[in-house]
Amino acid sequence: MDLTGKTAIVTGGSRGIGRAICIELARRGANVVFSYAGNAAAADETVKLVEAEGVAARSVKGDVTSADSAKELVEAARELGGVDILVNNAGITRDKLTARMSEEDFDAVIATNLKGAFLMTKAVLRPMMRAKSGSIVNMASVVGIMGNAGQANYAASKAGLIGMTKSVAREVAAAGIRVNAVAPGYIETDMTAAMPEAAQQAMCSMIPAARAGKPEDVARAVAFLVSDDAAYITGQVLAVDGGMAM
Repeated sequence: MDLTGKTAIVTGGSRGIGRAICIELARRGANVVFSYAGNAAAADETVKLVEAEGVAARSVKGDVTSADSAKELVEAARELGGVDILVNNAGITRDKLTARMSEEDFDAVIATNLKGAFLMTKAVLRPMMRAKSGSIVNMASVVGIMGNAGQANYAASKAGLIGMTKSVAREVAAAGIRVNAVAPGYIETDMTAAMPEAAQQAMCSMIPAARAGKPEDVARAVAFLVSDDAAYITGQVLAVDGGMAM
C-alpha cells in the first residue's frame, strides 16, 4: 500500500479517527493536508506526527460546510503536488430522540456530515478528472446501515453518505476515479468516551469481536481503499466494526 508521491486531503484530521488516518497515510508515503474546526493545539500535534513520518503536512482551519473552505484545502494540496486522495472524515453528533430533536440539531449534523462531504467531493473532482485518477473515501458509519435510537440525524447523514458514495462512483469510474465508503462501528474516540458507561457497555455487547475498535483499525482500511491495491474496488462500503452490523 505504497502512497509515495501522492497528496491526501483529510477533513477533520486534528484528532481521533481523522488523526489516525493522517498518520497512516503519511506512513505509506503520502503528503497530507487536513482541516480542523478550532483546536489549533491538536492540529499542530497532528502536523508534527505526520511530518515525523518524513512527508509534508499542512493544517487548514475552516468550516466544511463552506465551499470556500473546500477550495482552500484543494489549493493547499496543489502546493504539495496535487489532489490524489480525499477522505471525507469530518463529522459531528447532536443526539436526541426524534420527538425532542430540534430543527437546528438536525440541520447542523446534515450540513457537516453530508453537505460538507458533497462540497469537498465537488471541489476535488475537477483536478482528479484532469489527472484521470484519484480516490475518495467517505466516512460513513454502521449507524447509517442499521440505525440507532437517538441518532436519527446522524444515521440520516451517514446513510446519505453511502448513497452519495455509490452515485458518485458510478459517475466518475470511467474517468479513473474510485469512490468508496468506510463504515466504522464502535471505535474508541473522544466522541464515544463521552457516552455514559452503560451505553458504552451496551454497544460493546453487540460486537461479535467482543471489543471496541481503535482509530488505527479504521485508518488501515482507509489506506487500503485509497491505494493501488484496491484499484478495482469502487462504490463499496467496508464495515470496520468487529462484526457489529453483519
